[in-house]
Amino acid sequence: MRREQLEYAAARYGTPLYIFDMDILNSQIDRLRKILGEETGLCYAMKANPFLTREMADRADRIEVCSMGEFEICRKLEIPPEKLFISGVMKKKEDIFRILDTYGERCRYTVESVKQMHYFLEWSDAHMKEIRLYPRLTNGSQFGMDEDTVRSMFGIVNMSPYLKIEGIHFFSGTQKRHVRQFRQELEMLDRFLLKMRNEWKVEVAQLEYGPGTAVPYFRGKEAQTYTDEGLESLGEAVRSMAWKGHITIELGRAIAAECGYYLTEIKDVKKNGDIQYCIVDGGNHHMNYDGQIRGMYEPRIQIIPGDSGVRKKRWTVCGALCTMNDVLCSNVELPDVRTGRVLVFERTGAYSAMEGMSLFLSHSLPAVVSYGRESGWRLLREHMPTYMWNMPDDSLNKAD
Repeated sequence: MRREQLEYAAARYGTPLYIFDMDILNSQIDRLRKILGEETGLCYAMKANPFLTREMADRADRIEVCSMGEFEICRKLEIPPEKLFISGVMKKKEDIFRILDTYGERCRYTVESVKQMHYFLEWSDAHMKEIRLYPRLTNGSQFGMDEDTVRSMFGIVNMSPYLKIEGIHFFSGTQKRHVRQFRQELEMLDRFLLKMRNEWKVEVAQLEYGPGTAVPYFRGKEAQTYTDEGLESLGEAVRSMAWKGHITIELGRAIAAECGYYLTEIKDVKKNGDIQYCIVDGGNHHMNYDGQIRGMYEPRIQIIPGDSGVRKKRWTVCGALCTMNDVLCSNVELPDVRTGRVLVFERTGAYSAMEGMSLFLSHSLPAVVSYGRESGWRLLREHMPTYMWNMPDDSLNKAD
């Protein structure tokens, strides 16, 4: 995004502010489609950035939904249920039934446990409708089920003519930086799927795979898996599998990270000892970079409308929270730091805007806007106070 566009947005909408550039998002989707091949499906995990859900429903093959809140977003946005991949480690019976009563067999559903499978069995038998299921294979964490339990799923499915195991779901983590991790996991999944076919005598047509591609948030911390060469290696590993079903890739933060900007205004500057501080009106309650610890690493950052020709000085950027942990970056070189200038943090389109502790100190939520060459500027959310969520709601105790 051009500097004049960032300056315009800061002046028009104020700070703190999130900007999501739809042109960058679409360019990334085109890049991924070209490298991975049209035969490989793309799934968008909306937890990375729910503000992009409508656009991604048009561009991705599936939208991963991991909570009832996310389901309600999709329902209100009228996302086609055929696009929805209903996931999440914890699915309550009433939530599963609510989704099934709403969309039934039109969605796809992951299965995280035997208990969840029983819920699907109960509903499908009662309504005599087929449900497409994806048992999740664990990576050794709390997510999914081990191989023996997955095998038992097929016995449960045989109890009902309405349950169908369409595929297997596997996601093992995030921020993988080396392509060998992709190859190792896909080789493991290939052996597992062939074992299902040859030894268990069951066949599935689909694999939903989350490789956990890393995004290089910090200068000097590149990620092999995020490059064209790294993604080509992922595509080659997929195509080399002896199992030849359809694979859908859920790339997590790699789809949306680059489209996001976080803008926060410098409100104060001072020097304590040998350290120069600038205090901004945002903070780490609004923005989180995975792997960042008290500003140890340098994110991609620019200052507007600062003069790049001015000699740079080293600054530590801190937010508005009353905690020493609210350090956005330390000892970074910035030109022309003054109150009223705006710092622009880049690559905040995925998770960064969603993982902050937004209710801490009852600060207002930042405004959210999007921009595209065709759509122009769109206000997605105004600055929103949060104090009412941090106090008793007296109306709950009033008599009807």
